[in-house]
Amino acid sequence: MSEPRKLHCYEYVNVEYDTVKEALARDALGIFQRATVSASSRARELASTLRVGVGALEIGADVRIAIRALNERASALGDAKMEIEIAWSAATAAALFPSMEATLSIYPLSAHETQLELDGRYRPPLGLVGSAIDAVVGHRIADASVLRFVQEIAA
Repeated sequence: MSEPRKLHCYEYVNVEYDTVKEALARDALGIFQRATVSASSRARELASTLRVGVGALEIGADVRIAIRALNERASALGDAKMEIEIAWSAATAAALFPSMEATLSIYPLSAHETQLELDGRYRPPLGLVGSAIDAVVGHRIADASVLRFVQEIAA
């Protein structure tokens, strides 16, 4: 099995922290599904789609998102912070796509601005072959997919 690879990205939201926190506490899975689905009819499914363009080619996989934990904590400076532990894997042909685990942290930057920050780990599929593909292009696909996911949550 290949070693996990780290991912990190963030996005700002011009909305106060309490509003963002309450929306995610109320319907995190729904927000995550809508963040990865372009058609509104698919928002009700348990499978979501992450898509990323690589040149003229679009690579995508239907994924299942699971929320493992939702915690409210204090940051190192004593400010409010919400952490949502998530995991996802391909809904079909899981052996051909990376599986990921991540923590989405939400915290206030100012009275009217909130930061969404994702720290994650993924495992490239297909053992040594998958690790080689990941070294060439796979990590860029993973980075772009996760960044788009966070940007769409922010939207």
